[in-house]
Amino acid sequence: MWRTLFVLAVVSALACGVYLALRQLVRWAVQNPEAATVTACAVLPAALVLLVVAIRGMPRMRELRRAAREGKAEAEAEAARAAVRGEAALAAVDAAVAPAAADEPAPLAAVWSVEDFLAMDADAFEQAIAHLCERDGCRDVKVVGGAGDLGADILATTSDGRRIIIQCKRYCATNKVGSQDVQRFGGTCYTVHEADIAAVVTTSAFTEPATDYAGTCGIRCFDGDKLMAWSNGAGPAPWA
Repeated sequence: MWRTLFVLAVVSALACGVYLALRQLVRWAVQNPEAATVTACAVLPAALVLLVVAIRGMPRMRELRRAAREGKAEAEAEAARAAVRGEAALAAVDAAVAPAAADEPAPLAAVWSVEDFLAMDADAFEQAIAHLCERDGCRDVKVVGGAGDLGADILATTSDGRRIIIQCKRYCATNKVGSQDVQRFGGTCYTVHEADIAAVVTTSAFTEPATDYAGTCGIRCFDGDKLMAWSNGAGPAPWA
C-alpha cells in the first residue's frame, strides 16, 4: 500500500513539473515568437531523429532482454542438472559401499567414470574418496578438508594399522596437478600429520616436475586412471 502511494506521489510531482515547464515555455514563446520559431526549427528535427532511433531500437532491446532471460534460464537449468548429477553420483557411492544385510550378497561395485567424480563439488569428491577408503577396509576415516586443513583432506588408518593422509584434487583433464601442489602437501603430510603413507588423488594427471618431487618425498601420485581402477575394483588402493 505504501509503495503504491509513493509511486502515485512521484507520478503526480512529475506531472506537475511537466505542466509548469510547458506553461512557462508557451509563455516565453508568445513573448518571443521569432526566437521560439528558430528554436523550434533547430530542436524539432533532432527530437524526431531521437524518436526514430528509439523506435528502431525497441525490437533490438527486446531481443537482448529475451536473450538475457534465456541465457539466465539455461545457466540455472545447467546448474540444476550438475547438482542432480553430483547428488546421484554421491548417492551411488553410498550405495556401493553400504554394508549388505547378513542374508544378502554383497552389493556389486558400481562402474565409475571420471565424469561421475567431476559432477561432484569438491566436498562431495572428498566424501566419495573417504567412502572408497571405508569400502576397502580403512577405519577411523575422517574428512578434514577445508580452510586450515594443512594439506590433508582425508585421514584414515589402514587395515594393517598404517596412518594414511590423502590430498584430493578434483581437476579437469586440462588442469594437471603441479609441483607446487605436491610441495605444499609434502611440507605437512609427514611432519605435521605424521603419515605412514601420503597420497595425492586426482581426477586429472600430474606434471612431470610434480611426479619427480613426489618420488623424492615418497608421496604416492594417484591419477585419474588409477582412481578409476581403484573405484571400480580393478586396481589397488593408494596404500596398497
